Amino acid sequence: MKAKKRILTGDRPTGKLHLGHYVGTLANRVRLQDRYECFFIIADLHVLTTRIEKEKIAKVKQNIHDLVLDYLSVGIDPGKAVIYQQSLVPEVAYLALLFSMLVSVPRCQRVPTLKEVMHDLKIQSPSLGLLTYPVLQAADILMVKGNLVPVGKDQESHIELTRVIAKRFNLLYGEIFPFPEALIGEVPTLPGTDGQTKMSKSVGNCIYLSDNANEVRRKVMAMYTDPTRVHPTDPGHVEGNPVFVYHEAFNNNQEEVERLKQRYQKGQVGDVEVKEKLVKALNLFLDPIRARRRKYESQPEAIEEIIKKGSQTAQAEAQKTLKEVKKAMGLA
Repeated sequence: MKAKKRILTGDRPTGKLHLGHYVGTLANRVRLQDRYECFFIIADLHVLTTRIEKEKIAKVKQNIHDLVLDYLSVGIDPGKAVIYQQSLVPEVAYLALLFSMLVSVPRCQRVPTLKEVMHDLKIQSPSLGLLTYPVLQAADILMVKGNLVPVGKDQESHIELTRVIAKRFNLLYGEIFPFPEALIGEVPTLPGTDGQTKMSKSVGNCIYLSDNANEVRRKVMAMYTDPTRVHPTDPGHVEGNPVFVYHEAFNNNQEEVERLKQRYQKGQVGDVEVKEKLVKALNLFLDPIRARRRKYESQPEAIEEIIKKGSQTAQAEAQKTLKEVKKAMGLA
């Protein structure tokens, strides 16, 4: 039987996941776990590249718990996928150190996301850790010999650097690593509830996977719609209107959505009715997620065991890879 290809992807534990994460990555991961051998990394070491303050580090442990709870609640199955904590696999740091010898500083500086992060966080000069973030990411991918890496378009340059490292290592020391491919998602970005182009935890314009029915109602009813529309009888715009973007993404009754669009454009339906129907659709979507969440919330020890077991599996892979690497380089 042909071995399944391997996937490595994951998240930094910086807070709970929201609907934007679901349409962007989580739904795809649930599908991928049946077709590939999946490693889902909780990248806690990567958090330190931008959050070095002690009070922020103190939140990481709870964030890890919340992140795994979100994974399980959407249907990621620890029996099919390996969920592991990056810092529990110390071999990745050793591998990243070896890889750092194969990459020049100017090459790291050319990664586009570095400038974006520095601009967004108002960082004047990057730490060495932030500069070499993609090198550590390459170690994450190559330690499990990942073939595919599902990422957003903005992260594609990181995978390019991983391929550069794999190629240079193989040329110098022998064929050890595959050349991983980026698997770019084509799902449009989900806008924030305030009408901003992107849902963001830092902005506070999110509907979280963990929100209860009342929280969903409150957020939806306060949602940004069409600013040009003063009265319910005014013709409205549906293109780019967050309420309709969410209807298209989460309302299974697409006939209802089309009728609402037509009525909205003709001024035959008010924002309240459109939002009420969205509240119903979102809560129907979230109810199975909430049910799985309740199951695991009552078993915190099960979450710890999933992290522990997954990290042990990932570490075994890392140890095997590192042994190959050291032998190839003449270090063992």
